[in-house]
Amino acid sequence: MDATLSDPLVGRRLDGRYRVLGRLGRGGMGVVYRAEDERLERTVALKVLRADLAHDPTARARFVREAKSAARLAHPGVVAVLDQGVDHTGGVETAYLVMELVDGRTLRDVVLDEGALTPGEALSVTEDVLQALAEAHRKGVLHRDVKTANVLVAHDGRVKVADFGLARAASASGQSTTVGMGDLMGTAEYLAPEQLENGEPDARSDVYGVGVMLYEMLTGAPPFTGESPFSIAYKHVHEPVPAPSTKVPGLPRALDALVLDALAKDPDERPGDAGEMLEQLRAVRSSLSPEQLQVRAPRPAAPAVPGSTTRIAAVEASEAPQAPQAVRSTTPREGGRRSRRGLLVGLVLIVLALAAGVSWFFLAGPGAYTTTPAVAGRSPQEASALLQSAGLAVDEQQGFSDTVEKGVVASSDPGDGDRVRKGGTVTIVVSQGVQTFAVPDLTGKAQTDAEDQLRTTGLAVGQVSEEFSEDVGQGQVVRTDPAAGQVLAHDTPVNLVVSKGRQPIDVPTVTNQSQDDAQKAITDRGLAVGRVTQQISETVAKGLVISQTPDGGTLFRGDAVSLVVSSGPPLVTIPKVQGKNVDAVRAQLQGLGFTVKVDNILGGVFGTVRSIDPGEGQQIPKGSTVTLTVV
Repeated sequence: MDATLSDPLVGRRLDGRYRVLGRLGRGGMGVVYRAEDERLERTVALKVLRADLAHDPTARARFVREAKSAARLAHPGVVAVLDQGVDHTGGVETAYLVMELVDGRTLRDVVLDEGALTPGEALSVTEDVLQALAEAHRKGVLHRDVKTANVLVAHDGRVKVADFGLARAASASGQSTTVGMGDLMGTAEYLAPEQLENGEPDARSDVYGVGVMLYEMLTGAPPFTGESPFSIAYKHVHEPVPAPSTKVPGLPRALDALVLDALAKDPDERPGDAGEMLEQLRAVRSSLSPEQLQVRAPRPAAPAVPGSTTRIAAVEASEAPQAPQAVRSTTPREGGRRSRRGLLVGLVLIVLALAAGVSWFFLAGPGAYTTTPAVAGRSPQEASALLQSAGLAVDEQQGFSDTVEKGVVASSDPGDGDRVRKGGTVTIVVSQGVQTFAVPDLTGKAQTDAEDQLRTTGLAVGQVSEEFSEDVGQGQVVRTDPAAGQVLAHDTPVNLVVSKGRQPIDVPTVTNQSQDDAQKAITDRGLAVGRVTQQISETVAKGLVISQTPDGGTLFRGDAVSLVVSSGPPLVTIPKVQGKNVDAVRAQLQGLGFTVKVDNILGGVFGTVRSIDPGEGQQIPKGSTVTLTVV
């Protein structure tokens, strides 16, 4: 039956946002689906924790923690983790990761479909993978399951590494164990010898996986294959790696050296991390000619198919590789002698096999291991005494914990109840309590820079609001809440207030207002009164505003508004009018802009101006009223 049709998750909507469209594949950690992010209207890859781990709280917690670790790897060569959560539909908890969907195929499928790559192609892919791993190693993140199936090649040629950090989440204890100890999470074809021997991988173990991957790209198959994961693991530990050129004649010796350095049995003989191997790869590539970069292996009829990430179960001594059986002679004359010789050879081989089995049991098998005492929750002194009484060495380290109080052992590696080599070392992590960080001073920083600094500090970005600011430029942080300097637990959201720039102020209309009222209206808005000039006006009363600059629009706080204030109408000199005919005087005064009032004495029978008020020669505003006394 089609897995998609029978999968109960297909068609469901997780967290009310991610609608599951169909299954893409299944791996050692979980099942990957194509899904629709209905909130952002985009297609994503949705990885759901495997059903047999979904109800293990420790495994689920580690799944979440490793997801956050992977999400910190902001690198173009790493499949981006977009979201993480737990869906509670129907009372069933479903832990999931949301990742970018890469349209393409795995590097494993490329090799299976097209055969071995040319050295140039293989080195180009490996360079992209090493760049991503180098970024991870710089941030203390191990991949733990480097293989061609975890490298995605997009249709446009981009190379991305997937499943960062998830191999650890498959074990509730967080410790990889060795063949013969219990279960080891990984893909047998790519596991480094130290992962098989002591279960303690580091960056050099990822380098070993890259070496296997490069070998597979150059030759079409991993260096070691076999009928069972254990037989492959045995070869990784005990058998020398054949040079790639023995499989593909014509491959340059420099490539052999690069691959074999990465596949050294002793981790100390490999490049220290992905960054160091990246430097070696670039040096090797620069030394090769164009012709050497184009060598391609003939395609095998049935290429080896590496296994998937799986648990390598414990194997008893009787499952070690068996000695070959003696060949029975078909010649009657020599049958007795050859039978006796075959019996003798067989007995010798059986004894050797038993001796090897006994040695393996006590040196590498179950007899070489003991159980780690439970030390979580104890004081460091109690934990150390308990471990030392069990014949184990103690390496004490400090680490932050959200759940374990300061000064108490939070965890151990190997974990409580896990197997550890007799006389080996157990690392205990003593809690430093909840990790805290001081809120950095972000005032004046661009919003994107401030958000990056918060995340780098170990805090989260909270709500972002905007307000006008006279002092802080647009797009820059005005203040934080909580304020700078306050100490918060890790990942606590910090709210940002971002400047919208200076606040625009509407310019008030003050024409025809008194100068005092106009100035008050301007200053009340936060603006300044600019230059004030006087101007004669026959239409605007003295002391009122004739005009303003600007006469509208917006300004910023402190900007100036200039005023033109009326000084009233112009002054006109009263002419000499005494003794003149009243009609002539009236006409003259009206022509000068005065209003004329006539006061007749004794009826004004003579029509002669006797006097004028105001008096002759005085200057009065145009439009004023003058009084003529006429006799």
